[in-house]
Amino acid sequence: MTPEALQPAARGPRRLLARIRDLMAVQEDAQKRLDRLTDIIAEETGADVCSIYLVRPSGALELSATHGLKPEAVHTTRLKPGEGLVGLVARRARPFSVENAPDHPSFSYRPETGEEPFKSFVGVPILRGGRLVGVLTTQTRAVRPSTEEEIESLQTVAMLLAEIVASGDLVSAEAFSGLELRLSRPERFQGLALSGGLARGVAVKHEPHVRPARMVAEDAVAEEARLEDAISRLRRSVDQLLASGRAPMGTPSREVLEAYRMFANDRGWLDRLHEAVRAGLTAEAAVERVRNEHRARLMQARDPYFRERLHDLEDLANRLLRHLDRNGGEDGRLPENAIVIARTIGPAELLELDRSRLAGIAVEEGSQTSHAAIVAKALGIPMVGQVEGALDRVETGDPVIVDGEFGLLHARPSEEVRAAYDERIESLAARRRVYAGLRDAPAMTRDGVRVALTANAGLLVELMRLEESGAEGIGLFRTEFQFMVSDTLPGLKAQIDLYAAALDAAGDRPVVFRTLDLGSDKVVPYTRALREPNPALGWRGLRMGLDRPGLTRYQLRALVRAASGRALNVLFPMITEPREFEQARAMLDIELRHAERHGHTPPASVRVGFMLETPALAFAPGPCLDLADFVSVGANDLMQYFFAADRQNPRVAGRYDPVSAPALGLLRTVREACDRAGKPVNVCGELAGRPLEACVLAALGYRALSMAAGSIGPVKRALGGLDAARLSSWLDEAIARQRPDLRKALLAAGENAGLPKEAVDEFTSI
Repeated sequence: MTPEALQPAARGPRRLLARIRDLMAVQEDAQKRLDRLTDIIAEETGADVCSIYLVRPSGALELSATHGLKPEAVHTTRLKPGEGLVGLVARRARPFSVENAPDHPSFSYRPETGEEPFKSFVGVPILRGGRLVGVLTTQTRAVRPSTEEEIESLQTVAMLLAEIVASGDLVSAEAFSGLELRLSRPERFQGLALSGGLARGVAVKHEPHVRPARMVAEDAVAEEARLEDAISRLRRSVDQLLASGRAPMGTPSREVLEAYRMFANDRGWLDRLHEAVRAGLTAEAAVERVRNEHRARLMQARDPYFRERLHDLEDLANRLLRHLDRNGGEDGRLPENAIVIARTIGPAELLELDRSRLAGIAVEEGSQTSHAAIVAKALGIPMVGQVEGALDRVETGDPVIVDGEFGLLHARPSEEVRAAYDERIESLAARRRVYAGLRDAPAMTRDGVRVALTANAGLLVELMRLEESGAEGIGLFRTEFQFMVSDTLPGLKAQIDLYAAALDAAGDRPVVFRTLDLGSDKVVPYTRALREPNPALGWRGLRMGLDRPGLTRYQLRALVRAASGRALNVLFPMITEPREFEQARAMLDIELRHAERHGHTPPASVRVGFMLETPALAFAPGPCLDLADFVSVGANDLMQYFFAADRQNPRVAGRYDPVSAPALGLLRTVREACDRAGKPVNVCGELAGRPLEACVLAALGYRALSMAAGSIGPVKRALGGLDAARLSSWLDEAIARQRPDLRKALLAAGENAGLPKEAVDEFTSI
C-alpha cells in the first residue's frame, strides 16, 4: 500500500471538517467553492479523485464538481436513475465501495470524464431528511480496499454537504438552477380529509427539536461526554415512565415504552452515534446523521414491521435531541398562516400550538377517528392525513395549501392553482359571513316549518364555538372523548368538572350527555386492546357498559353530581333490546338515590333516552319507546348496519347512500313510530350536518337535528330556502316507487322538488 493510501488515518476527519468550515467562511463563486470542496476532500482522504453528483428533478445524477476527472465533464455528464456505481449508491441509499470498479457489473464507463486510470471506488449518499440530494465519491489509481474510517469520514462530510447545499449557502449559481437541491416544483399529495375547510399559508415542519446550529464539534471528547450524559438521561426518563404505573402491564402504551427502552440500549444505534461524534460532529449532528441513515434505509422497506421500527427510532432520536437541548429548543412560535406538516401529531401537541397563527395541518399518518382529527374538527382547523412523503418533499417556509374538503395538500402551488384556491377561499369566506348573519335567527323552512339545530361536542374547546355557531343547545355530548385523550382513567372530579363546564357553557339551553360509547374504532390507551373479528358488531357501547357496571355507575354518578339543580338529559348508546335499556335506567336510578342519601343537590329534572342505531331497534322500537323520554337516531351507525357497508371503506363507500329509497323509508318509519308514541326524536351525526341530507330529514318529518358546530350555518341557510311540504310529497312518491338513483334524481329536480334554488349547486361541495 502506498504512503498516500495511509494518509486518511494520519490526517483524520476532524481536520477535514475544520478545513470545510474555513472554506465556508470565504466568499467565492459558487462553482469555485464547490470545486475547492472536492480538492479538500481529495487531499484529506488521499484520494486521486473526488466528485460530487447532485440530483436533477428527473432523478438523474449530474456531475456538479470534481477533483481528478476532466473539468469539461462537469454539468455535462449525467447518469440515469440507477445507472452505474453512483446510481447504485443512490438506489441503496447507503455507502458502497469496491477495490476495482471496472470489474463490477454495475460499472458504467463514461469516456468524457477521463476516469480510465482509476480503479478503487467509494460512494456515499448525500441525504437530507431521508431524501437523496446527491452522491459523494472518491477514487484512486491503485486497486485497494477502502477503510471504515475513510467511509465514515465521507459520510460525515456528506451530511454536512447536504445541509449546506440545501440551504443555498454553497450552491446558488445559474449552473445549478436545474438541480433539485431545494425542492421548487409544484407537488400535489392526495390524502384523506380529516377536518373540513381550506387554508393557504407557509409550511412549518413539526419536529420536536431544532436542527443543529453547530455541525462541527470544537472538542470531540467533551462532545462525546455530552452525548453520553444525554443518553443516560434518556434511559432514566424511559425507566421512570415504566415505573410510574401510567402504562400498566399488557397495554399498548407499555409495549411502546418497552420498545423505547430496548432501542435506547441498542448497541448498534449507540455505536453509530459515538462514531459520528468521534469523527468530529456535534452530538446533535450525530443524531441527525444516524437518523438520516436509518430513515433512508427503512423508508424503502415494504415490511410494516420495519416501517414501524423507523417510527420508533424517529421518536427515540427526537427524545434524545430534547435531552441534548437543555434549554428546550426554540419557543415554538408559529409564523402567520402556519400550516403544520408532521408525521403525526398528538391532541395535546396540537392544543399547545398558537391557534391565532395556525391555519391548517397535514400529517403523513392519521385517521378520521384519531384524537388530533377530533380536536382539529372541534377547533375548525382544516386537516388532511395520509399525505405520504410530505415531510421529505416539503421544506419549512414553502407556500402550501391544505384542502380539508377533498384531502389534498399542494406544496409550492402554481399560479393557476393559487388563483383557483383564492376563489374557493373567498367563496367560503362569503358563505361564512352569510352564516354569521343567520346565527341568532331560528332555523325555519320557507313554508314555516321550525327545525331545532343543536351542536355535537365532546371537548372543552368545542364549547367555545357554541355561541358563534348559533346552536340551540348541545344535542350530543360525547363523553368518551375525555377517556380517549387521557393517559389514565379520568377520576370522578375530572368527570364532574367536564360535565359541569358543558352545562355552564350551554346556560339555559339543553345538553344531552351520551354515556361512554367505547369499542369498535374508539379505544382508550390504558386498557388492553381487544382483537375482535368484527369490532363494529362486537363489544361496544352499552354492551361494554353493562358488562362493566362499576365504570358506568361511576360516570352516571359524575353526571348526577354535575347537574346539581339543573336539568339532566342522559342518552344510552347501542341499544338492541328493551332489557338493555331497563338495566341502564336502573343504574341511573341507583345513582340518583345515592346522591340523595349523601346530601348532594339532585338534578332539577331527569330525562332518559336511547340511541336508535341498530336495525333490530329500528324495526321494533315500541317496547323501548315506552321506557324512554326521548330518542336520538344515530344515523351513521344505523345506515352502516342497514347497508352492511363501512362508510369509511373506499371499496364499499359507493354502496352506502342514506339518500336512497330504502334508507329514507326506514328513517321515515322510525320518525312515525316516535310520533305515535309521543316521544321527541332527533337525528345526530354527519348525516344531519350535510345541507342536502338535512333538508331531506326535515321533509321526512324530523324537527330536531344535531351536528358539528361548523355545520349549523350551512344547514340553517339551506333550510331557509326549503319548501318542506313540496319535498315531502316528492319523497313520498319516490320512496313508494323505490326510485333508483334517488339522490341524482332529487338534485336534477331541484326547485321543482322544493329544494332551495341558491343552494342546490352547493350541496355537492359543502
